[in-house]
Amino acid sequence: MCTRYVLLKEDLCELLARLGLGPDSKFVSRYNIAPSSFVPAVRNPPTESHHEVVTLRWGLVPSWAQTDGSGSQLVNARAETVASKPSFRDAFRKRRCLIPATGFYEWEHRGRVKRPWLFRPRHEQPFAFAGVWETWRAPDGTALETCALITTEPNDLMRPIHDRFPVMLQPEQFATWLDPRVTEPDELAPLLRAPPSESLIAVAVRRYVSNVRHEGPECLVPADAGEDGDGNQFSLGLS
Repeated sequence: MCTRYVLLKEDLCELLARLGLGPDSKFVSRYNIAPSSFVPAVRNPPTESHHEVVTLRWGLVPSWAQTDGSGSQLVNARAETVASKPSFRDAFRKRRCLIPATGFYEWEHRGRVKRPWLFRPRHEQPFAFAGVWETWRAPDGTALETCALITTEPNDLMRPIHDRFPVMLQPEQFATWLDPRVTEPDELAPLLRAPPSESLIAVAVRRYVSNVRHEGPECLVPADAGEDGDGNQFSLGLS
């Protein structure tokens, strides 16, 4: 699963500029974004051909759900079943979005210890998660827009740490992902793969980030051998 990520303001502005959109002046850098957060996303409005920036709550609530899902959110959608699972299949065909990011965290289990790792593109350029979004309406008509990130099989870099990998889209893939004319799963399947391991780096960071209440640049501070007392290699994909 992917349940925590980083988005710096400068990276959001750069990604939006690539899409021909103006900067989001209200957004401030976030270093520990967790489910239930309201996050920036890019989508095509249902009746328009241009892109727009919106704020969605992370944790998808299907339109047919009885409640707003605050207790059981669908944070991730599996690439293998997103086109067929009732919670996601309509959104996958008609309501896809880009969720800008700088990097993301994943936790490695070592006995009783969970070590957080920060994954980032080697070129240090912003990217976007492949996302789907949905609108849920309360009995009083109030609309809630939510999203989920799509995950796929891990690459060799991730495999020793976790068995899932969030789909990271690159700029050349944005247009296809957002194109409302593309609705067939077979057309989208090539996008739902983990990037090559050599295009990424992974750095062990302090367990400070494991507390969802912690924010700020401290979340990105690399771990040292003293924190876990093992002296093992604390970076991957650097050769």
